[in-house]
Amino acid sequence: MAQVKILCVDDETYNRDLLRAVLTPRGYEVLEAADGQQALEILGQNRPDLILLDVMMPGMDGYAVCRAIKADPGLLNIPVVMITALTAKTERIKSIEAGAEDFISKPFDQAEVLARIAMLLRVKTLGDQLRAAYTNIGQITSFGRSVARTFSTTRFEFSRALAKVVEKVLGRNADPDRPSLVLTGLRLKAGWRWYAYERDGEKVRRSVLKTRLELALDLPAGHAARIVSFAGKELENREIKALVAKLRESLIRVLNLLCFLSEDVCLMCLNYQRPITRYDADVINTLVTQTVFLKAIFQQMDEIAEAFDYSLLALARASEANDEDTGNHIHRVGEYCALMARELGASDAFVRSIRVQALTHDVGKIHIPAGILLKPGALSPEEMAIMRRHPEYGANILGDHPRLAMARNIALSHHERWDGTGYPQGLRGKAIPLEARILNLADQYDALRNARVYKPAFDHAKARDIIVKGDGRTRPEHFDPAVLAAFQKTADRFEKTYECLKDTPREKNAICSAK
Repeated sequence: MAQVKILCVDDETYNRDLLRAVLTPRGYEVLEAADGQQALEILGQNRPDLILLDVMMPGMDGYAVCRAIKADPGLLNIPVVMITALTAKTERIKSIEAGAEDFISKPFDQAEVLARIAMLLRVKTLGDQLRAAYTNIGQITSFGRSVARTFSTTRFEFSRALAKVVEKVLGRNADPDRPSLVLTGLRLKAGWRWYAYERDGEKVRRSVLKTRLELALDLPAGHAARIVSFAGKELENREIKALVAKLRESLIRVLNLLCFLSEDVCLMCLNYQRPITRYDADVINTLVTQTVFLKAIFQQMDEIAEAFDYSLLALARASEANDEDTGNHIHRVGEYCALMARELGASDAFVRSIRVQALTHDVGKIHIPAGILLKPGALSPEEMAIMRRHPEYGANILGDHPRLAMARNIALSHHERWDGTGYPQGLRGKAIPLEARILNLADQYDALRNARVYKPAFDHAKARDIIVKGDGRTRPEHFDPAVLAAFQKTADRFEKTYECLKDTPREKNAICSAK
């Protein structure tokens, strides 16, 4: 624990020696200044816990020094005790007006000096704790706003969020109100993983701990998280002794310890340079609880997202019940789209969305009569006109919900062509949504790989050549040049994806990853 520092300012060496003789045996660290200017210079380098200041000094008197101290935001919370041989009421009033917290008359009584110092240090400690609490409340509020502003149900990573909590706890600069080391533990599928965080200048440095600290902890079951602190002789208690021993194995010295413990996440703050308070515990508890709460929200949203994806899959399967496409056509097309989207530099969210929402590209075929979908020969012009209505039917089925916007764009526009010869709207170029441009090529590739009444099933090389070079029915100008280039770069993975999903039963949910 850091020693309490007291600055003694007096132009007489005898008085400074006397104060040192009184204070040092009580464990105080004494700093000395012979005049006001020297005192301010010392204060520029050190932050004492209390100042004993003589009034009558040459040059800058004690009142001027006290006013300078109280005018400095970094010093004003340090208690100042004026020591004076003057006993007049006016002099005491001047001390109060200068900002002094107390005054002692010369010749002073040693017991009185020690009692006044102890009382003022207690008041300062409480004041420091209160200011730290307000600062921490502000940080918690700021942290909560920041997390709420940036929280994403598709990108939330609990380990990264917990690391941000640690940065808040450690701060950027050495501070007795902050721990010098923070340990975090996360229970993963493969077991617990532990990290140590400490300040490194303006940054926070992280290292991996190989010690299995969870074996030395009494972790609560269920959601009954608890927060406990230990210091001094408490570190030898049976409850914490094993943990301290394991930390020492990792060359970590423990002076005091504040722990947030739950069944799947732990956070330990070590070595505050002052006694741990309930304010510290409240701050840690609030910060970690906020993050754990967000984790719970994310898990629930993830379950909702899985249900949403499954609903799209069920809808897509219903749409192909009477279609000539069999097997995993819809899955393959989704994987092809993800491949090209990633090659085009799309975001992870876009890649995930197109993989799932591409499944419903032909959902409009639900409204196409089975006789047309299963007709063994070529369609008549009237039948073709009906078939070409399925993009609009699909868009109507999917509706206008924002979460299905990509699926709707794909369903409506996946038969549009870059050169404007597609349907149903004859869109051209970038007027066609990107997701529909991507799916148009993916759907075409898979159609070429499968047999139709008008063609046999082609192998990968043949399908690739038709898309890249054309064959009369299919021409390169039908496709967005950027999407076509992405296909050429990923064509070998198209072949692997097709082979992987070619014979998989339609009921099988697990699909080959095209990552």
